[in-house]
Amino acid sequence: MESIKELYRIGIGPSSSHTMGPRRAAEIFLARQPEAPVYRVTLFESLAATGRGHLTDAAIRTVFPSGSLQIIWKPEEKLPMHPNAMRFEALNLRGDLLSQWEVYSVGGGALRDHQSLPVPRRVYDLNNMRDILAHCKVSGHAVWEYVQLREGPELWEHLARVWQVMRAAIQRGLQAEGVLPGGLGLARRSWSFYRKARLSGDMLQRSGLVSAYALAVSEENASGGEIVTAPTCGSSGIVPAVLYHLQATLQCGDDAILRALATAGLIGNLAKHNASISGAEVGCQGEVGVACAMAAGAAAQLLGGTPRQVEYAAEMGLEHNLGLTCDPVAGMVQIPCIERNAHAAAQALNCADYALFTDGGHRISYDDVVAVMRETGRALPSLYRETSEGGLAAAYKRKKQK
Repeated sequence: MESIKELYRIGIGPSSSHTMGPRRAAEIFLARQPEAPVYRVTLFESLAATGRGHLTDAAIRTVFPSGSLQIIWKPEEKLPMHPNAMRFEALNLRGDLLSQWEVYSVGGGALRDHQSLPVPRRVYDLNNMRDILAHCKVSGHAVWEYVQLREGPELWEHLARVWQVMRAAIQRGLQAEGVLPGGLGLARRSWSFYRKARLSGDMLQRSGLVSAYALAVSEENASGGEIVTAPTCGSSGIVPAVLYHLQATLQCGDDAILRALATAGLIGNLAKHNASISGAEVGCQGEVGVACAMAAGAAAQLLGGTPRQVEYAAEMGLEHNLGLTCDPVAGMVQIPCIERNAHAAAQALNCADYALFTDGGHRISYDDVVAVMRETGRALPSLYRETSEGGLAAAYKRKKQK
């Protein structure tokens, strides 16, 4: 299993798989073929179906010289490795092929191809939660200590930068007002939630504040702001919202937050390694569901939970998002994505609370739920996996046609 640095990527929204990944792929191909007069990029399946709404074409165009690029959209055609497939071609002025590269944006901004890209270095010796909990029981380590053991002390510098970007996204989002770009006419709500929550009583304040923080990051993502994939752009509001709220509530220092980020990263990494965090591959359960699990486990740790309670909180966070479809309206990371971040952040805190009321014992493990998520994702029809052809996206389209 690779480093959690590959999970927490700092970049520009609105989509890790549809903008961050394709932009990075374009940069790699241009560096390989810098002198070609003409470039052609073909987008397949999910990338083609929702690429315009996710600004895939805009992200790619920023890389190539002006006037040299042709983009072809083939939503009905698939390549074998992943639904987010791209084919880059360099051509001469007669249209003859000089070079070709097929590459896949596999979620969270990561890229895979058949041979040429280096495979991320394997950092972890244990690839499931069961074995990690057994290690913690024998060694006495907390989950974050196991992460530190495998990643080394240089991890903390990366996580400090991650937390800085997360915090800044919340603070920017809470101050921003107006309509989000894209044409849906969706107004920013985080500033309103925050002001109302601050004026509310204790009963409403927690849910109001954590929702405001999640909305702030999600709205920043939707407007092309700098965020952290946790594990993706579309689910980037959940982990920072929960940690920001708990830091203020518990008055804990940044060291505690970075340790919680390490634990959350391991939880997300296990889902990424053993299933997927790509909405195009397994639906939104792999994005919002995994983010909820990450935030729930991190919250349980910050609240004093044992490794077993941390695992239980993460298990519930993912379990109760199983089957969640990825059906972005008009292919944009706005409806229902932004609201889902707010609800999942509140849900993560509830999962942590529930786990802490128990001794951590339960029948269905986090590993079991990750396996079921993979099976469920494979069973979902493609129209529910980031193609905007079914679900809420189809309902909105029918409504607009009336």
